[in-house]
Amino acid sequence: MSKRALRILVCTTQVPFARGGSELLAEGLRDALRARGHEADLVALPFSWTPRPNIMRGALAWRLLDLSTVENRPVDLVIATKFPSYAVRHPRKVVWLVHQHRQAYDWYGTALSDWGAQPGDAEARKALLRLDRRTLGEASKLFAISRNVAGRLRRGNGLTAETLYPPSHLEPLLTPGPFEPFILSVARLDAAKRVDLLLRALALAPAELRAVIVGHGPERQRLVRLAASLRLGQRVRFTGFAPDAEVAALYSRCRAVFYAPVDEDYGLSTIEAFHSGKPVVTTTDAGGVLEFVEDGLSGLVARPEPEALARCLAALADEKTARRLGQANRQRVAAITWDHAVAKLLGT
Repeated sequence: MSKRALRILVCTTQVPFARGGSELLAEGLRDALRARGHEADLVALPFSWTPRPNIMRGALAWRLLDLSTVENRPVDLVIATKFPSYAVRHPRKVVWLVHQHRQAYDWYGTALSDWGAQPGDAEARKALLRLDRRTLGEASKLFAISRNVAGRLRRGNGLTAETLYPPSHLEPLLTPGPFEPFILSVARLDAAKRVDLLLRALALAPAELRAVIVGHGPERQRLVRLAASLRLGQRVRFTGFAPDAEVAALYSRCRAVFYAPVDEDYGLSTIEAFHSGKPVVTTTDAGGVLEFVEDGLSGLVARPEPEALARCLAALADEKTARRLGQANRQRVAAITWDHAVAKLLGT
């Protein structure tokens, strides 16, 4: 593709009242394209995961859009991200896959999904996989935000994607700082993020360690009650939503970052911790996080059990250990930049 200024639409799905990493990625990509002289904008359609028919309707809504021209001027390229935005039609469609509908893929039949529990789910899942195979297969270029996501795509749909790690919008604000005795968690408070595991481990860890939990979500009240039942008291602080500058300051000051979702797609918290020169504490089943965290080198990896995680926290009670684990982490993520991402997506 030439280096002339292009008209580009970034396509994403917006679940009303929810905001997370995929929204930040889409907005960051739009801004990065604009900063490099392109005319770029977002196209975001609302989406609801329930009831089941809404899922296919959401994909059909993208299928019915004509984004080949806007205001009688051609659109050179669309870049689709999150399910089902990649169902959009366009002569030049690039997909930077955040994830598919995980409830029908790797979470199917597990406690994290209600798929598999209702009549007709097996057939609905087959239809969804066929849709994904067709619409993702239309892409002129197919990227995934991690090796983990690329692996799911290969196993579930027989498609090959190149791994392209997204930068964090916080990166310009992130700097190394002191190693104060608190573990930081920055994540949406839902079951898959397993913040409860941190609380249970903290109750078994040295008393001088604390936790600061940034984020909001449906699990907040349950987590607050759990912290009370574990008698953690002042050792835990729930901040709720925090401005970017405050989050960056917490990364700078923390002893380490806890991030251990179930088979995570990618994990911006990991990248943000590394940019801050901090180690990450995670688990053996955390998915994309393990593409960066090496046990004993850039962080600590435990079995997903409170006792095992507590031993990692106990090791981090020693500030020298935390400093050693974090000392090379900024270099580990130095190549994850918008310059690199945009060049790959545009083929320049």
